[in-house]
Amino acid sequence: MNELVLTLGWLGIYSPMALGAAASAVGCAIAGQASIGAMLESEGGYGRFVGISAFPSTMVIYGIVIMFTLNREVTPENAGALFGVGFMSGIALFYCGLWQGRACASAINASREKPEIFGLSLAPAAIIEGFGVFAFVFALVISAGIS
Repeated sequence: MNELVLTLGWLGIYSPMALGAAASAVGCAIAGQASIGAMLESEGGYGRFVGISAFPSTMVIYGIVIMFTLNREVTPENAGALFGVGFMSGIALFYCGLWQGRACASAINASREKPEIFGLSLAPAAIIEGFGVFAFVFALVISAGIS
């Protein structure tokens, strides 16, 4: 039983990085596919489409920082907290990256048709980024209290 508890603690430490990386990969792929489609139908402005495609890549950065913040000796006393903070923040980052990729794809498609709304079309993706930042900050603050 003690090994299971310790394993969950280690899983909690590495979950934010793994789920953040998966989130960034999925989100960037979704936005990147929309970017490629937009480039086929546009005469220029390709850089802005590629730039928007990279927005979800921040989730892996947040996950890496959370992982380093949680990295410590895993004991039966702190394993539950490490698992809870790490796994749940990783889930939050995953969903933020996935939905941010979808929001970026929508922004790319909308700005392809109507270039003057380019900046405004990024607002939903920026709001979702804020939720990722909330999960990131929450994990950092809570991790400070874990022995």
